[in-house]
Amino acid sequence: MHMTLPPQPHLDGEAIRQWADTIRALREKTFIEIAKVVVGMELVTHQFLIALLAGGHILLEGVPGVAKTTLSKTFARVLGIQYQRIQFTPDLLPSDVTGTYIFDRKTNDFILRKGPIFCQILLADEVNRAPAKTQSALLEAMQENQVTIEGTTLPLPQPFMVLATQNPVEQEGVYRLPEAQLDRFLLRVDMGYPGHDREVEMLHLHSGPVAEPDVLFTPELILEIQQHLGSVFGTENLHHYIVDVAEATRRHPDVALGASPRAALCMLRCARARALLDGRHYFTHEDVQTVAIGVLGHRLIIRPEAEVEGKTVQDVVAEVLETVPVLETKVPERDLPMALPVDKTPAKSLTGR
Repeated sequence: MHMTLPPQPHLDGEAIRQWADTIRALREKTFIEIAKVVVGMELVTHQFLIALLAGGHILLEGVPGVAKTTLSKTFARVLGIQYQRIQFTPDLLPSDVTGTYIFDRKTNDFILRKGPIFCQILLADEVNRAPAKTQSALLEAMQENQVTIEGTTLPLPQPFMVLATQNPVEQEGVYRLPEAQLDRFLLRVDMGYPGHDREVEMLHLHSGPVAEPDVLFTPELILEIQQHLGSVFGTENLHHYIVDVAEATRRHPDVALGASPRAALCMLRCARARALLDGRHYFTHEDVQTVAIGVLGHRLIIRPEAEVEGKTVQDVVAEVLETVPVLETKVPERDLPMALPVDKTPAKSLTGR
């Protein structure tokens, strides 16, 4: 059953509260529907939803067999939008992704045969197995939601989201994603093992026919949520805090390449999306801290000497969050959309959902 948002012409006051409550209810229903097919992936699904609301793309990392493809297909089914999958291989051509013009003998003219990228959720499976030339076919689509084929620019269906997977273990026959493309991904999500109890639950679940998940969203609902994401309130101190975190990564002695201004924008969008999913019309420092590792993990480059010493990106992000001061938020009542609690969240490296 599809859910619709209550009408909110200006998204202020009680309307925002109702809107946030509706999004939180959608989150809980999504967890239930996903669990009909894949168990133990609530945290990953939550990050999928953050990227969806923020209008971004996901780089999904995990060893083979942890249900990356199954989760992506189930997620697309719950969203009720068009889904396509591309298996990236070393001989895959850019035209295999975007499409090309072919000669039609019946009409004696060239016609466009669109590639699988013309969908609303694209699973780019093992994206690092294709050479850079093919990987670059995704850049324009991910950044501008359009594709150029032989000089003709075509818009992609909306909403559009790329779920790209890669196996971090294998090193043979793979091509490292360039930094320009990594920066296009809103979040990097590490998909690990489900745990003993959840794996036993999975065995029971798949011992018989698996139920089909219900459709909860529509393309129009997703676009409406994305359009109003900017209405989620944040104080001026929170904006300064996000920039302080980004600047701290650039000054960190163990970092060769710090966070870009795009990374700061991504942290803002993700923090707002996380607040909405929690049923709040405002975001806090805790939201920024929680999404920081997903936003920054694939953007920072650690110096080789630090890597030799065992330093990881997670360590650097944790250090940055511990060192950047959290300023107490004090806002005049007239600036608030409704009663907003003072945020005194202490800085911390990693938090749960």
